[in-house]
Amino acid sequence: MRYEKGHKETTHDHILEVAAGRFRQDGIAASGLAGIMSEAGLTNGAFYAHFSSKSEMVEKSLERATDEQWQQFEKEIAAGRLLDIVRGYLSEQHRDHPASGCPSAALLPEISRQEPATQHVYTESVKRLLNAVEKQLPDIPKGPKGREIAIATLGLLIGTLQMARAVDDPSFSEEILAAGTHVAGTLIRSGKRRK
Repeated sequence: MRYEKGHKETTHDHILEVAAGRFRQDGIAASGLAGIMSEAGLTNGAFYAHFSSKSEMVEKSLERATDEQWQQFEKEIAAGRLLDIVRGYLSEQHRDHPASGCPSAALLPEISRQEPATQHVYTESVKRLLNAVEKQLPDIPKGPKGREIAIATLGLLIGTLQMARAVDDPSFSEEILAAGTHVAGTLIRSGKRRK
């Protein structure tokens, strides 16, 4: 059977989209290739026409997911709307939909156990995000530097979202999200006041 030009690239992109969502929803270890390929509407045999291994699929899907997240944040960061990002990140919507959410909050413990190439993709993504955020957060005289505030804020956001997802008490989960939003906002505003 002959396919139109670009079919393989379109199929490859679709597989990565499905894999990225499945990994964020169920975890990397719990996501089997058969389930991912079936969800993508393909057979298991088609996998090897696109990837040499599951590790390569993980690397490429993580790269795709972090790049998508970056594109969402890029305009708001450049416009100085970090507080809008915080509110959206620590929202009930984001908490309740990990498959389309932040790869860090969904996969951080598993990323640390992946192949070096996957860890490198993640490292470069985090550096890219921190560099953009740091530009919005100048050093505080006799206090933390803009980069330190950016790192601490990113860690706070990821950890807060993970905790809010892990607890089984809905009102406590909402309290966690609200507290994280408040403290992250305080960190960001403390840097902005000293511009």
